[in-house]
Amino acid sequence: MRVDQIFATSVFNAKLGGKRAGAFLDELRIACRAIQQEDMDGQRWSVAAGYKGYTSYASIDDLPHRNPTFAELVERLQPHLVAFSHAVDFDMRGLTPHIDSIWINVLEPGGTHTGHIHTNSVISGTLYVDVPEGASALRLEDPRLPMMMAAPPRKAKASPHNRSFVYVQPSPGSVILWESWLRHEVPVNMAGEDRISISFNAVLV
Repeated sequence: MRVDQIFATSVFNAKLGGKRAGAFLDELRIACRAIQQEDMDGQRWSVAAGYKGYTSYASIDDLPHRNPTFAELVERLQPHLVAFSHAVDFDMRGLTPHIDSIWINVLEPGGTHTGHIHTNSVISGTLYVDVPEGASALRLEDPRLPMMMAAPPRKAKASPHNRSFVYVQPSPGSVILWESWLRHEVPVNMAGEDRISISFNAVLV
């Protein structure tokens, strides 16, 4: 008798790396805060959408052109996108993953981001800039969950591949990538400080 593990869901987790990695994170932090202060449309949208904090998701679509620090970030993320594409055996057919949208997230204490997927993209991901003690992990949902019908609950200490939800705890500089169809969310930020991250989507071009 044997039990095979099939239909794997891959999640990529690495440090951003590159020269001056620590100093570069500081530059990103400063840039995020500066844009947050300037982006009145984004602040208004965040309030209207019930987002406890700030996101540039609906207000700014040109971060790499607006600020050279974000242009450098896109370059630093590129090798990770390529590595993930190879790890999940995408048939690239001469194409390359390319970030086509990128935005800032500042999640205040008590803030959350409910479950969702990212449509019209292939790879999604987040770079974590500030992760204070007690800040939310990333919660990933088993994509089979809606079809499990009468499946019983899993044991509290189930193996990761058998869990309905997996929590990935990032640290400053963490790059986490997943396929864009994977449902994910950010639970309540229990830290006493803001959790700052930069999210992005990539397509194959």
